[in-house]
Amino acid sequence: MTPSRDIARLLEIMAALRTPGSGCPWDLEQDFASIAPYTIEEAYEVAEAIARHDLDDLRDELGDLLLQVVFHARVAQEQGVFSFGDVVEAITRKMIRRHPHVFADSAGRLTPSDVEGAWDRIKAEEKAERAARRPEQPAQTPSLLSDVKPGQPALTRAMELQRKASTVGFDWNDPRAVLAKIREEADEIEAALDAGNSAEIAAETGDLMFALVNLARHVGADPESALRGTNAKFERRFHFIEQALAAQGRGCADASLAEMDALWNAAKAAESQG
Repeated sequence: MTPSRDIARLLEIMAALRTPGSGCPWDLEQDFASIAPYTIEEAYEVAEAIARHDLDDLRDELGDLLLQVVFHARVAQEQGVFSFGDVVEAITRKMIRRHPHVFADSAGRLTPSDVEGAWDRIKAEEKAERAARRPEQPAQTPSLLSDVKPGQPALTRAMELQRKASTVGFDWNDPRAVLAKIREEADEIEAALDAGNSAEIAAETGDLMFALVNLARHVGADPESALRGTNAKFERRFHFIEQALAAQGRGCADASLAEMDALWNAAKAAESQG
């Protein structure tokens, strides 16, 4: 198998990886749900390459993201649901339909606001058509939260769900009340740890994270940005530990937790002095 610029080669590679008996054991055991986190991760890596203005890396990351599309399409094809060709046809149909000012016989010059208005109208039509194709569901009471997009990152969606609920008064008035909720959730995690219930531990951890997002919202901090900042700080300080140990001819595996903790505090002190 040789590399190629033709998408057909990538489809052949994925088919080979998913062939029982001769394919890759890891690839063979994947399904939509298990692949989904990698799909999200690759999308973030595309965005990160753009933020760094690294076009070589962007090329590679776009390839990784394309692989995710091919992977999902292959799983669907094996289940007899749809194929990669169906995915391509669906998006080409959608783009042609959403750009009548470019592709229709009556195409003409429109302003950006005209285009945006047409785009919203056509998207609404498509949404109604998709709803009509789905099996009829029992009537449900309209929800205030229905407009919160389900595909957002979890931190962002938590913030939006809370903002929506706050518009009808379902909210705390004081950040300290949110702190009390955080302590309550931490206590519930401790109880779940004592019980050794892994499912409950995970659920209570989610509750704690939701409460932390709520605190961020109340103090005017974006949780995603705040966590990115903390990630960068952790990387900085951990690298300080690695450098300090390397200067002694050692690595982290050779140091005790107490030693690394002392170096962490030294890194914090150095930052505060800087």
